[in-house]
Amino acid sequence: MKALRKYLNTFLLVELLRGMALTGRHLFARKITVQYPEERTPQSPRFRGLHALRRYPNGEERCIACKLCEAVCPALAITIESEPRDDGTRRTTRYDIDLTKCIFCGFCEESCPVDSIVETRVIDYHGERRGDLLYTKEMLLAHGDKYEKEIAADRAADAPYR
Repeated sequence: MKALRKYLNTFLLVELLRGMALTGRHLFARKITVQYPEERTPQSPRFRGLHALRRYPNGEERCIACKLCEAVCPALAITIESEPRDDGTRRTTRYDIDLTKCIFCGFCEESCPVDSIVETRVIDYHGERRGDLLYTKEMLLAHGDKYEKEIAADRAADAPYR
């Protein structure tokens, strides 16, 4: 009896008809696919994307070369070199982030005592070669200058959680 039922199910293509019925039920339902890049899904203000170095309102860079972000980075993606300035303060001469190594954990951002290194909500970047994703100090400062308003707004919204 079991063999006969299996033969009839195979002969009448029951599995195919069940699959077609399932497809038919969902054929005219509202689509949930997002057509990226024309449409965007909402992002959290705490999203971790492309890195940026910030400046103070007077234009001076915030990074004091404490190297905490380099020490805390689990992927060893950050490289910092520093030297003292004429006024006795220490500033970076080299600040590199290799995004091919970075795991976007946010530890660098959390460890920074002066809120210098941040991860923006920018997700639209790419590199065609390995060296394209090595971000230097000048590139990071340019990103910080470009997105400072968005970064400041996200920091203000995130203030109760810090």
